[in-house]
Amino acid sequence: MTDNTPSSSDADDWASALAEQTAASAPAPAPAAAPAPAVAATPAGPQVFQPIHDARTPGTSPVDIERILDVPVQLTAEIGRTRITIKNLLQLSQGSVVELDGLAGQPLDVLINGYLIAQGEVVVVNEKYGIRLTDIVTPSERMQKLSRS
Repeated sequence: MTDNTPSSSDADDWASALAEQTAASAPAPAPAAAPAPAVAATPAGPQVFQPIHDARTPGTSPVDIERILDVPVQLTAEIGRTRITIKNLLQLSQGSVVELDGLAGQPLDVLINGYLIAQGEVVVVNEKYGIRLTDIVTPSERMQKLSRS
């Protein structure tokens, strides 16, 4: 049979940990004698924070565009959407046709990371599908399209 009572060394460890926690959370006592010397704070210099922009050319944009040119984004061309039940989804097989809400001949939506940025049409380039952009969506058009949805 094992004894689950803590040993005296375990109890001492818990007592010292509790005493440290109590001392850390207690308000600091008022100084009775001369105050301790203040430690001067030094600002973080360029070795910690690197500048975001090139300071050599005044009047330029503070953001260096070169830093974001290689950031990958997801481009999606969407011909249409539909909603189906799980029952209908499970009944799909090879040769099944799913009707989409997009009309034949209607431009494709081109999305970047899920945001509509343009519309276009399907083209074939070197035996591969491509998209010819026919209309770039302005920010105001994006807002109007969101309000209609």
